[in-house]
Order: sequence, then C-alpha cells, then structure tokens
Amino acid sequence: MVDNLQLVIITGMSGAGKTVAIQSFEDMGYFCVDNMPPSLIPKFWELIKESGKVTKIALVVDLRSRSFFEEIQSMLIEIENTDFIDTSVLFLDASDSELVSRYKETRRTHPMAMDGLVTEGIRKERAILNDIKSQASIVIDTTELSPRVLREKINHEFKSKNDVGFRIEMVSFGFKYGLPIDADLVMDVRFLPNPHYIPELRPLTGQNSEVYDYVMSFPETEEFYTKFVDLLQSILPGYVKEGKSSLTIAIGCTGGQHRSVALTERIAKFLMENYKVNMTHRDKDKRKETVNRS
Repeated sequence: MVDNLQLVIITGMSGAGKTVAIQSFEDMGYFCVDNMPPSLIPKFWELIKESGKVTKIALVVDLRSRSFFEEIQSMLIEIENTDFIDTSVLFLDASDSELVSRYKETRRTHPMAMDGLVTEGIRKERAILNDIKSQASIVIDTTELSPRVLREKINHEFKSKNDVGFRIEMVSFGFKYGLPIDADLVMDVRFLPNPHYIPELRPLTGQNSEVYDYVMSFPETEEFYTKFVDLLQSILPGYVKEGKSSLTIAIGCTGGQHRSVALTERIAKFLMENYKVNMTHRDKDKRKETVNRS
C-alpha cells in the first residue's frame, strides 16, 4: 500500500487557464487526466491505490462534464474522509471581461452558452461553481496573469521539496546517424581534430582517458569549451525562469564516438555543479556494432 497519495482537482471558470495548469502539473511529474467525470474519481483512485505506482495525480473537472458536475461536492467529501489521500482543490478564476476577451480571441463557444451570449454562459457558470470555489484549497485569479506567471504560481504552491525541477539532458551523437529529433540546442564539433585517424585511438571512445586527453589537448577545443559554457551560463537561467522543465543539449561529431563524447562528458560535469543533468551517448558504440555485424 502506498502512503501519502497526492490528489489535486483542477477546476474553475472556462477560459481561466486550466490547460496551462494541467501542463504545469505534468511538468512536475503528476499523472494527469483531463475532463474526469466526478462520479468516476473514487473508482479511479482505488485503481491507482491498488497499482502502487503513482503517488501524485492531477485531475481537471469542469463543465465539459456538466451532467456529472453536481456530484463533485459529495465526491470530495468522500475522498477527504479517506485516510490515504491528501486532496487539494485548485480553482482558477478571471474577471468576466477578461473571459469574454479570451473567448473572442480563440473564437470558441462557451460550454454554457451554446445558443446564446458568452456573458450569459459566464453568469450561469459562476452560479454553478460558486459553492466549489468557496471550498477550494487555493483560488488563483488569472485576469492579469500570463501563462508563464500562472505556471510559476502553480509551481510555488504545489512543487514539493523533493521535486527535481529543471533538468538538462546532455546527448552526444554522430551526424552520420542523424540529428536527435528532441534536441533544443545542437553544437557541431566536427571542426576539431579527429582521433579516428589515429590507429590506437580509433577503437576507443571519448570516455577513455587517451581519447579524452587527446581531444582536450588542442587550443581550439579549449576555446570552444570556454565560450560554450559561458553561453550556457548566460541562457540557462532564462529557460528556468520561463518555466521550461527540461532542456536537451546535443553535441555532435561525425560518428558520435570520440569528440562529441569527450566534450559531452566535460560539459555535463561542469553543469552538474548547479543543475540536475542526465547524460546519454547515443552513437558511442555504433561503429563497434557495425563491425560485429559484418
């Protein structure tokens, strides 16, 4: 049995930012479900409890499930009386004028105004949600908030001390095998002297000290390394501030075996002083695999 299961129910006015909210919880490692009918929440939670694999869940419950919405209060009472669940209700709100403006920008139809004015739909929705809002753990007014600021508020309220937060993925690769499709930043180090042409270094990789020392012995390598880490130091705080949960930095050489591996190792070691860093050498052993197959 899993202890301290965390459940966050996200609700509020249509157009107030629930999509941004659910994305924020996904970035924090929550298992997220959008448009969950309230009557299914207890059964869903029992399945999660039995699996023992998920400890943080965020559910969006809104008027797209309006045929079930009146059941949510009794469901919340039932869940709150369950000793293995810690429940929070996040209610997102915004002024009527801002909601109207957002609907005009997106040209969407308000769920409570299918055949009428948006303002009438907003009025009806407020009446239905009034009791839920009064019982919410946290109410956030998004009228003046950008998506980035809303993400920051949600992170501040719900991110636990044990959450990893911003993460850097360092990937070495060979251009001959194609670019990593998920890379955010790509650097080409094929301009550096290539250990491939030294017979005793050819079968080794950038993780071997002989290759690593060879690659780092050239002035152009040191110049590249110094300028690139200076660039990273200046831009990484901006990615964190914008609410990005991870950044993939790819370093490529011809075959992904020597130069890119050595520099990825060095850059990752430097970044680990201030960030959570994962490292992958995608093509390090591709040449060895090709030789073995032949």
